[in-house]
Amino acid sequence: MLRSAGIPGSEEVYHSENEIMIPVLSSRRASELPVDEVASILQGDLHNGLKNCEISRRRAYHGWNEFEINEDEPLWKKYISQFKNPLIILLLASAVISVIMQQLDDAVSITVAIIIVVTVAFVQEYRSEKSLEELSKLVPPECHCVREGRVEHLLARELVPGDTVCLTVGDKVPADLRLFEVVDMSIDESSLTGETSPCSKSTSPQPTSTNGDLTSRNNIAFMGTLVRCGRAKGIVIGTGENSEFGEVFKMMQAEEAPKTPLQKSMDLLGKQLSLYSFGIIGVIMLVGWLQGKRILDMFTIGVSLAVAAIPEGLPIVVTVTLALGVMRMVKKRAIVKKLPIVETLGCCNVICSDKTGTLTKNEMTVTHIYTSDGQHAEVTGVGYNRHGEVVMDGEVIHGFSKSSISKIVEAGCVCNDAVIRIDALMGQPTEGALIALAMKMGLEGLQQDYIRRAEYPFTSEQKWMAVKCVHKTQQDKAEIYFMKGAHEQVIRFCSSYSSHSQTLPLTQQQKELYQQEEKYMGTAGLRVLALASGPELGQLTFLGLVGMIDPPKSGIKEAVAALIKAGVEIKMVTGDSQETAVAIATRLGLYSKGSQTLSGEELDSLDIQQLSQIVPKIAVFYRSSPRHKLKIIKSLQNNGAVVAMTGDGVNDAVALKAADIGVAMGQTGTDVCKEAADMILVDDDFKTIMSAIEEGKGIYNNIKNFVRFQLSTSIAALTLISLATLMNFPNPLNAMQILWINIIMDGPPAQSLGVEPVDKDVIRQPPRNVTDSILTRSLIVKILVSSLTIVSGTLFVFWRELQDNVITPRDTTMTFTCFVFFDMFNAWSSRSQTKSVFEIGLCSNLMFCYAVLGSIMGQLLVIYFPPLQRVFQTESLSVLDLLFLVGLTSSVCIVSEIMKSLERRKEKIPKQSKSFLDV
Repeated sequence: MLRSAGIPGSEEVYHSENEIMIPVLSSRRASELPVDEVASILQGDLHNGLKNCEISRRRAYHGWNEFEINEDEPLWKKYISQFKNPLIILLLASAVISVIMQQLDDAVSITVAIIIVVTVAFVQEYRSEKSLEELSKLVPPECHCVREGRVEHLLARELVPGDTVCLTVGDKVPADLRLFEVVDMSIDESSLTGETSPCSKSTSPQPTSTNGDLTSRNNIAFMGTLVRCGRAKGIVIGTGENSEFGEVFKMMQAEEAPKTPLQKSMDLLGKQLSLYSFGIIGVIMLVGWLQGKRILDMFTIGVSLAVAAIPEGLPIVVTVTLALGVMRMVKKRAIVKKLPIVETLGCCNVICSDKTGTLTKNEMTVTHIYTSDGQHAEVTGVGYNRHGEVVMDGEVIHGFSKSSISKIVEAGCVCNDAVIRIDALMGQPTEGALIALAMKMGLEGLQQDYIRRAEYPFTSEQKWMAVKCVHKTQQDKAEIYFMKGAHEQVIRFCSSYSSHSQTLPLTQQQKELYQQEEKYMGTAGLRVLALASGPELGQLTFLGLVGMIDPPKSGIKEAVAALIKAGVEIKMVTGDSQETAVAIATRLGLYSKGSQTLSGEELDSLDIQQLSQIVPKIAVFYRSSPRHKLKIIKSLQNNGAVVAMTGDGVNDAVALKAADIGVAMGQTGTDVCKEAADMILVDDDFKTIMSAIEEGKGIYNNIKNFVRFQLSTSIAALTLISLATLMNFPNPLNAMQILWINIIMDGPPAQSLGVEPVDKDVIRQPPRNVTDSILTRSLIVKILVSSLTIVSGTLFVFWRELQDNVITPRDTTMTFTCFVFFDMFNAWSSRSQTKSVFEIGLCSNLMFCYAVLGSIMGQLLVIYFPPLQRVFQTESLSVLDLLFLVGLTSSVCIVSEIMKSLERRKEKIPKQSKSFLDV
């Protein structure tokens, strides 16, 4: 390709003999040009979009609409950086001193041990990084794009310059766009400009004199910003790193993700243990030197002990366990965006859930029509298709055969932004149900018969939507309004009603009749919409009501029962009427005798303190809007609750941020909502929240198991050497053996505890107090008892072998193997803090079994393989020796099992006494 003259304000244009490569326009230049000129430069078709062959050609040059992450430093550099650890440097110094003193065997042994320790640490960190990288790929942004005359739903990364993009409320802008069609559009640009108030958008060119900074470009929608209200269309002027967001992305790359509270507490614990360990090791070295032991030996053992005793792997394994747990949650259809939420999940004791789409299927189907002149019609069929009929008094209604029905269908079809294509809905479920109703009557073409002149979009606050239209064939006649929404809102705009093709004044008696019918339909569990049309807002003609069914999802009732039994309160928050909300809540087991409801209107009249007093008794919040959600959250948090709140709309974003766990819907949720949330339900299913809580509790338990194992091993190793030194015994373990124990302590057996399958009974455990430390009194007791058992057993073996007061390779081999076997049994008993290893299954965690088997095979090689015998200064043991050690070291597991049994018995006693008192 050859360069040609560039277009001012754009990238240079490339061309060959037959083609010209389309440039990327800067936002400044594009904002100053008329839309037609921008489209001409980009060779785009504003209304029909690009052709597929053209898209492929442009992508081949411009690449994907994504940011290329900077290449990480090479693996060999990361590996070398592990040697910067001060303890490793001290060990290397020890090896160099051994060479100088011509103790080559010691030097080789120390070097081999260093390489193994460094390799284990490198693999751990590499796994941690890779796990965290995977998390960033879980939520790919999507968009609506016009191509070859059709609106397509595709990944934002597929966009190219010149594409036409459709934006609507809640969307995340997928690329830099020059807007050419705008309806009441405002965009939150705070992520890019820092401006907190949304920016109103227009289509007119920006004068050069006022086109200074990004905030002044009112006809540009910037990549990564969020649509707060309205809708628009725009042509792509810049993608990926050629967008204005490119600079922000580079800054984001330099920013490190904050650590979770658990990681911070593990860091602090590691530092505290390091401090204590250094103090004890210093005393050991000093006492050993005063006892006349060789200073180099004491130095090497001291440094090796520091490597083993200091749990530097603790924060890394916590990160890996959290990240792997999050990846497991993805398989259960829950995407956790922020690692700290994994910890919070186990503390959640209140869930505030939307009804539609979360507790119910969100497959809205119109089942009942009530006309303004008092006639009833039933609708058959399910889903977003034309299968079904509208039946009135046994007669199938089709087309315009019944004007009172067809007027309702017409209003629902024209006042609508949804599209059904090949039985797939693009739009809101409520609107989809109205389009499907029109399809059943053969009236779906009505949507195309009208030209829309103005639109009043639906908001959760006003609870209605209206459009001002004119018929294509009667453009010289007066405009007409169509409205749909909640009955109590729509009726306010009506002054008349339709009766047998006549328009009559709307009386109070007639209003009460409609209200009574709406309540009756709501009691049957239907969502009710009112429809109207007329020449002016305020002078509309009431047309009738449609009732839609949205049945509860299967398995929700059981999930609700399980959560309530586990001490988690569930509250339904819905915009539906009291009758509809209570009908669904009762079917799900959320509402029972003694439960109370509260309307949005009543909620408005209460302050936070007043609401905090009554909120524990409220099971259903009806006729509520997103602004009410924030108040509900604050009142619950005021009572000390840890609250999970679901949401899908733009206005839910504030509530989701305020909640302890913000949960967005993956299918119906807007991009704004997903951005604010901590967790996304891929399938919009309430059962997934239960699975996530279950997984969160399981991950936390696994981290506790790992902490117990590592700390008990660390304390045991430190105590063993300390006691041997203070009692003036020869050192029971040499430096190489201590480093080998460290590899086991930080290596596969320890890490495999982090992937222990979640106990199916974990959901029955009550929510954890958010202020509780991971090191509970019970866990500390278990750590100390395990450490004491290991130290006592190992010292007994050492004392038994040292009968002749002369230390031999057999003595240290027996002591060393005893400690390693103790470690394996300790890891086995650490798999659960409450259940017996036989109850959870000896081989239920295959990775753990392989890790233990691998460690034992490694230990046998150290004992029996001659080259390793020289490195670790060991000798072969007999089968009887091994059987004796297995029998002795299993005691740590037996003691642990006895403690678990006593703990379970202790827990049962209060429950029995409580039930006796209740009787």
